Amino acid sequence: MTTTGAETLPILYRDDRMVVVDKPSGLLVHRSPIDRHEIRFALQIVRDQLGRRVYPVHRLDKGTSGALVFALDTDSARALTQAFATREVIKTYWAVVRGWPEPSGMIDRPLAAVEDARIGPQSMEPRAAQTAFRRLATYELPVRVDRYPTSRYALVELSPLTGRRHQLRRHLAGASHPIIGDSTYGKGRHNRLFRETLGTSRLLLACVRLEFAAGPDGAPLAIDASPAPEFAGLLATLQSRYAASVS
Repeated sequence: MTTTGAETLPILYRDDRMVVVDKPSGLLVHRSPIDRHEIRFALQIVRDQLGRRVYPVHRLDKGTSGALVFALDTDSARALTQAFATREVIKTYWAVVRGWPEPSGMIDRPLAAVEDARIGPQSMEPRAAQTAFRRLATYELPVRVDRYPTSRYALVELSPLTGRRHQLRRHLAGASHPIIGDSTYGKGRHNRLFRETLGTSRLLLACVRLEFAAGPDGAPLAIDASPAPEFAGLLATLQSRYAASVS
């Protein structure tokens, strides 16, 4: 049964074991002590939307939009959680970052755990973390933000090979290409430029594809999530007004 008249999220895919929804930026996956004032959660919305319990099997940060998976029963939750943990699910993200990264490459930098009140004390010993990246487009705005007369940005495709918390945001920041709109690991001056010049203040990070080793019939399964309208509109503006070629 689907509840009518209540908030819903677009369903990208559903079968007997899971449902994949398109989470908007600014929505928590579940209740968190870090955001005690929040009253909206994807878990609750999808539960009410489907009229049944659902189980989160992976995490998207509050500011990240895109494909989010919930299991429909406890056995599927265990299996899907294990699939994410053992890299049987390939995750692809798009992000707008400061600067022009190399055309492609791998960020291989261990990351220590990020404190999480839900999980409790954790080892702070850095753990292996790898993120593959590919540059998709480059932009140049005729505005001085740092020491140069113009400001350069890029659209990149990111594929995390490990699942450390805030991995993409921390890896890109550590590589001097912080994600625009990231208030924790990003650069305030560049975030302000996008807010004041382009009218966007969200984190410009979206999960645009999930690929599973096996679907219900045993064949590989790929689920795509188009960038949210505000993200897609920004990309269209950047491409039409500020597209640039790397020399």
